Amino acid sequence: MAQRYLFTLLIVLLLFAAPSVCRGDIYRYVDEEGVIHLTNIPTDHTIPYVLIMREKRVLIEIRGDATHYDDLIIRAADRYRVDAALVKAIIKAESNFNHRAVSPVGARGLMQLMPATAATLQVRDSFHPETNIDGGVRYLRYLLNLFSGNLPLTLAAYNAGEQTVLRYNYRIPPYQETQTYVKRVLDYFHKYRRENQIH
Repeated sequence: MAQRYLFTLLIVLLLFAAPSVCRGDIYRYVDEEGVIHLTNIPTDHTIPYVLIMREKRVLIEIRGDATHYDDLIIRAADRYRVDAALVKAIIKAESNFNHRAVSPVGARGLMQLMPATAATLQVRDSFHPETNIDGGVRYLRYLLNLFSGNLPLTLAAYNAGEQTVLRYNYRIPPYQETQTYVKRVLDYFHKYRRENQIH
């Protein structure tokens, strides 16, 4: 009995001593009443969160079937008059066709809808492929209209938010992530169109 107890204690100690690969980034902020709040998903951009612990990242790429959602993509693209190859390119860049994908800031599903955006679009379950794609394409149609069909600006707004693009006077924001994102989506878009992978 004593040996089993010592063995269990040793395992517990090793788990606490070893670097954790499952913890997330932890952010902290203090509200007006002096209450300290901790979160791993800082979703409110108006709050001055402070990063107090960074996770040890282990990158595991989960790939979905690149053709599995073609029917849903085509249906939503036709409904909102958006090129299906563009929708597929965004899904490839956003989630790599993994309908359970969650980003570090909380974006969810195939088209990586933020909870606030999903709520505005009345998408109740961002992990449901059909509703996620429908909401994402509807949002994409809105951005295309807002930026008069300018695709790079539309993609920049999809990535960084429409207000960010407007703040930079209708230019792609000078963020490496956004600039890389726009280029990546355009590359996928041209590839899918050239290879006629979806129509």
